[in-house]
Order: sequence, then structure tokens, then C-alpha cells
Amino acid sequence: MHVVTLIGNPLDPSFAHALRDAWGGGEVIWLSPDRAAEFAMAQLPGNLGEVRDQAHGMRIDLVVQPAEGRRKRVLLADMDSTMIGQECIDELADMAGVGAEVSEITARAMNGELDFEGALRARVALLEGLDADVIERVWQERITLTPGGETLLATMKAGGAYCALVSGGFTAFTERVARRLGFDEHRANGLPVEAGRITGKVAEPILGREAKVAALEEICARIGVPVADAMAVGDGANDLGMLQLAGAGVALHAKPAVAAQVQRRVDFADLTALLYLQGYSDAEFVRQQR
Repeated sequence: MHVVTLIGNPLDPSFAHALRDAWGGGEVIWLSPDRAAEFAMAQLPGNLGEVRDQAHGMRIDLVVQPAEGRRKRVLLADMDSTMIGQECIDELADMAGVGAEVSEITARAMNGELDFEGALRARVALLEGLDADVIERVWQERITLTPGGETLLATMKAGGAYCALVSGGFTAFTERVARRLGFDEHRANGLPVEAGRITGKVAEPILGREAKVAALEEICARIGVPVADAMAVGDGANDLGMLQLAGAGVALHAKPAVAAQVQRRVDFADLTALLYLQGYSDAEFVRQQR
């Protein structure tokens, strides 16, 4: 048995019901009025790709996945352009006057065109000598949380899930994001500072694609659940390993080369989409208390 999840803003009920009828699905269940709905079906449709493209043109996210075991006990999340709306290294580089050069390297690395580790070293080298106080300025002035992230964390944690932030970015930012959103742990790269200035080096070993896979395996083993019980979310090429290994890998507003290789794509909705994909309704959402 499979479940079809549709998420739009708004979601036209006529489209949901027409698709259910065309695919011979079960009752349309509304997880969020006029925004998210789902229905069950026995077999995968032969025209899934065509219909997904049609839905994309209507700015509707369409995901088809196995019905069994949708609610996950572990969440592994990327940070930059996933849990936050920015790439931290790009923001640091902009303040250092090398923003255009660094952001171009970032875009190519996240699309899988460049080796992640080499690209990170090259970008950090351009930050050499930058006053370390700029880290706090970037956090305060430029970083925004992705909508829905607080509700995603609060709801999954209320359901007993373990939540980890695993980033190819820097611990100086994952520490702040993890504390703000309530992650149980965070992992990222060190950005050494000497005499109050960024050295231009990255602490080794670099946390890249394979390290994210290792983190998924280690965390699941530590808390005693299979990787099939984990949900991973990310947007870049360095996330592909964990997205493909986790029981539910979600490409969120991902780079084209990444989205093409992941079954569960969310191109338009915010992070609450990850709850709808697990079958949560609005009535079950937990709002984070500040």
C-alpha cells in the first residue's frame, strides 16, 4: 500500500479528488484545510512522473511513498538553505568583500559540480583575517529560520523522535541554530580563530557527504533504531548520501542535480511538509514554546 501526499498553498480540492479518482485511490483525507491532503492506493501509478510535473506547474508538491512506517523516530537535518534560509559561508564572505566569488563556488559545490571538501577549503581561505566578531553579526543580522522548522522539531520531539543537525557548515552557527530550535545534538566543521581573526583554515577532518552518512548510521545505532526509521532532509549534493540511506530522505528546495536523485521532493512548501509526509495533521502539530 502507498500513500499519495499533496501539499499546496492553496491546494485545490478538485485536483486532489480528480487525482484520487484517476488513480483509483481511497478516501481523500485533509491534513490541513485547503493546504495538505492524502489518500491511499494499492499500486504505484504508471504516469507518476507526468502527473508530478503537472502538479509542479501548479506549485503543488506531490509525494508517493510506502504507507507503512511513515512516522520516523530520528530526524537528521542539514542546516544551510534547509533549517535556515541562507548559506552562512556566503554571508561571512559578503562581509569580507568576497561574496560573489564565494557564492559562485558554493552554488557549484551544492549542485555536485565541485568536490565538497576542496571547495570548502577554497572558500574558507578567502575569509583569512576576517574579524571573528562578524560571526555574531551574521547570526543577528542575516540569518533567518526556515518557516515551519520550529513546529517540525517540536512535533517530532513530542512524538519521541531524536533530532540531530548535521551540517557541512560551521559549529559556530549549528550551535546557535540547534539551541534555538531544540535539536538534541549538532555536528559541523570547526572554523579556527586566532587572535580574534578567522585563520582561513578548516578544522580537519572535514564533515562532508560521507560524514553525514556516518552520522546517520552512528546516531541510529546509538539510540537503537534502524536507518529505515530515520528521516533526513537537505538540499545539496553533500546531503545525497544521507537522503538516499534514510528511510525517508526529503530533498527540500534542492539543487536540480539533487532533486533528480531523491524520491521525496518538496519544492514549494515549508518544513511542515515533513510532518504532512509522516501523516501528521494540523491538529497534531506542537507549537514550540518560547
